[in-house]
Amino acid sequence: MEKSGSAPSYSLQNRFLYSFSVLLFIFLGLTGLVLDSAFQSSIEAGAADRLQVQIYLLLAAAEEEDGEFYFLEDLQEPRFGQLNSGLYGFISAPVRGELWRSDSATTLQLGAMEFLNQKIDVGSTSFDTVRGGGDRAQESQDFFVLSYGVLWEDGRSEYKFSVVEDVTPYYSEISNFRASLWGWLGGVAVLLLCIQFFLLRWGLSPLKRMERNLKRIEEGDADELFGDFPIELAGVTTNLNLLIESERKHQERYRTTLGDLAHSLKTPLAVIVGIVDGFSLNSPKKVSSQLLGISEQVERMDQIVSYQLQRVVRSHNASALARQVKVAEVASKIIRALKKVYVEKGVETQLTLDPAVIFSGDERDLMEVLGNVLDNSFKYGKSLVLLSVRARKDEIFGVEIIVEDDGAGIAEDQQEFVLQRGARIDTIKQGQGIGLAVVMDIVKSYSGQMLVGKSKDLGGAKITLRFGLQNLPEI
Repeated sequence: MEKSGSAPSYSLQNRFLYSFSVLLFIFLGLTGLVLDSAFQSSIEAGAADRLQVQIYLLLAAAEEEDGEFYFLEDLQEPRFGQLNSGLYGFISAPVRGELWRSDSATTLQLGAMEFLNQKIDVGSTSFDTVRGGGDRAQESQDFFVLSYGVLWEDGRSEYKFSVVEDVTPYYSEISNFRASLWGWLGGVAVLLLCIQFFLLRWGLSPLKRMERNLKRIEEGDADELFGDFPIELAGVTTNLNLLIESERKHQERYRTTLGDLAHSLKTPLAVIVGIVDGFSLNSPKKVSSQLLGISEQVERMDQIVSYQLQRVVRSHNASALARQVKVAEVASKIIRALKKVYVEKGVETQLTLDPAVIFSGDERDLMEVLGNVLDNSFKYGKSLVLLSVRARKDEIFGVEIIVEDDGAGIAEDQQEFVLQRGARIDTIKQGQGIGLAVVMDIVKSYSGQMLVGKSKDLGGAKITLRFGLQNLPEI
């Protein structure tokens, strides 16, 4: 099987051109044959009409006496009196055979002279072609023969008047017509092929333009197929643009997930580092607690890796993996881990947690959201962090999570900026600047809302997270 990336083995334009050429030659060939046959039939019909006139001239001038025919005056057609003129006259009877022949037919012998003896009905006409005979010069010649049955004046005698004419002038005319006909048809064929070639190039030019656009996309000079394409290609170009956009988002999702993975692993790694720094072999009880803490963080790191890998291949559709998660339990778990990380700062926390509040979604999403927001509060706050989890019973949102700290806060003109991936206000402290951007992505996937503001009570940053009505606590 030929690979899709191999060199093309045929040209679509050449296929169309060859197909049209075959069709054109068949059509013009059949047309030429029909015209040639029609012209030849017309020539023969015209010859028959002219010979019929000559028979009438013979009848008008002929006299009969005792079965012998003679002419009182010269015939109006002078070729009857010229030897081998190409026009010959005969009078015959069915039984008696030839009774008279014109002077032009003195030496004429036809290969089918029996036509003189053949009976023909009175008033009937017979038109045929016979081959010459006898004289070598006449052996290869053809002659038109027109015979006409006549009942003479006495009412009893039947005669046959025949006129024979050499077909050479007629065939010469047919030959000239054929040469002209096939010459013109050949010229028309060449002209139509040239026109078809340029029409095909013009008709297939959108495909060439599409090829150039795809090449530019491959080289990174363009992001999508652009330009005015015909209706037949509009669907193809639209789907290709969707495919390109989907692939671009796919690649962006890979990069984003890798960044999110690194950011998510930062907190449990920091916890482990803190535990290791405070590791003491003097107290077995404390060692056991420290090892348990390390085990918890390693387990969380494993969960984070699995979660981020699944995000690459699944859509950010919260309802697809919807579960009933108690927000208070998840928040408490994250607070305990962060206190271990920032133990030296001695950050105090005030928690207002409604244990009945349920988050309908993936628990890992909730942990990612709360972990990033609370980590920022612990990092940039001075000594106090407030966390409030409550139910909202309005027409849009059902769950509200508020995190406040007593740090420097976020200026109003920078509140939108910090939600951008990689954006950081404080460049002194370590970080990648993607935490809040990850939170925003997850919140949006649940049709939620994220607000960045200033805490009125503490003066620092205030992050408000709201999720949809489906996240109302079950009653």
